[in-house]
Amino acid sequence: MSETLLAEAVADTDHALPFASEPVEMMGKSSAIGRVRDLVRRAQTTEGAVLLTAEPGIDLESIAAHLHRRSRCAQGPYVIVNCETSEPGRLDHRLFGTPAVDAPTDLESVSGDALVAKARGGTLFLRHVTELPAAVQARLARIARDGELRVDGVPVATAWRLIASALPTIDADARAHRFRADLLRRLSAMRIDVPALRDHSEDVPGIAERLLADACASRGVRTMTLTPAALSLISSLTWPGNVTELADAIGRIVDAGGADPIPIEQVLPALQFHRAPAPFVPAASLREARLRFEREYIASVLHHHGWRMADAAQTLGIQRPNLYRKARQLGISLMRASE
Repeated sequence: MSETLLAEAVADTDHALPFASEPVEMMGKSSAIGRVRDLVRRAQTTEGAVLLTAEPGIDLESIAAHLHRRSRCAQGPYVIVNCETSEPGRLDHRLFGTPAVDAPTDLESVSGDALVAKARGGTLFLRHVTELPAAVQARLARIARDGELRVDGVPVATAWRLIASALPTIDADARAHRFRADLLRRLSAMRIDVPALRDHSEDVPGIAERLLADACASRGVRTMTLTPAALSLISSLTWPGNVTELADAIGRIVDAGGADPIPIEQVLPALQFHRAPAPFVPAASLREARLRFEREYIASVLHHHGWRMADAAQTLGIQRPNLYRKARQLGISLMRASE
């Protein structure tokens, strides 16, 4: 994607994604996601800056675009600046252009081809804002403070909505003087901290089903579904790579093909656990391997349901007495169930 995305390109995106559709990162019924949606709705009615923070693997750009499309500046340009560029001089030039050398110093001066000038009347989105060079931070902080700048020598109002994305460590960066505290303060007129998947795991089933539908549509195959057991397994994992990791796994499941609804046997090969693989023991029999899998899977389902036996039995598709018997046979402690 180029560093500038104007209103026409946003409209093209809407043809592929219905205007009413919310980003995957805003899906769910948990209180954590409810707070995110409430803040986004509030931000739609204001013109102040918005800071979006989240761990890697959460697409904050989709939330920024969603906010732009529903804000008062929706008819204006939507300009994206990737602050991770390895060429600070080029970034400075793209943002501010080449102002006249004799321009007055009462305001920050830019040329008409600068991105901060092109964004007027719309949204300027700063992706990974903490990666901005110190000199660029200083110039942006001044523009944000003044609310004005000179474009080709003419003083004008900035007239754009500023949205920035960053890791949750931005506060620590400001305390350590790696990021300007005054710029952080101005960006944080409204701050929206998007939670990691592990902090709203109850939303994972719905997110997984949405990602599965999207993956099928993008590949031109009929929409598939997940069996309750497969969905329960996906929901029991912590997904340290957040939505990106989950989407990648869903994509691998669809690419592999197979039965529909998708059983747990098709899900397991697509998972990439973040731990060293256990050593392969050729002497182990198929029965021993199956018992080990059953023990780990049943324990994960019990953990997912808070050790509520009735709910776990329903997910597993067995009767509750059979689950008690199976747990005893496999050596799964049920102490947690009575806590």
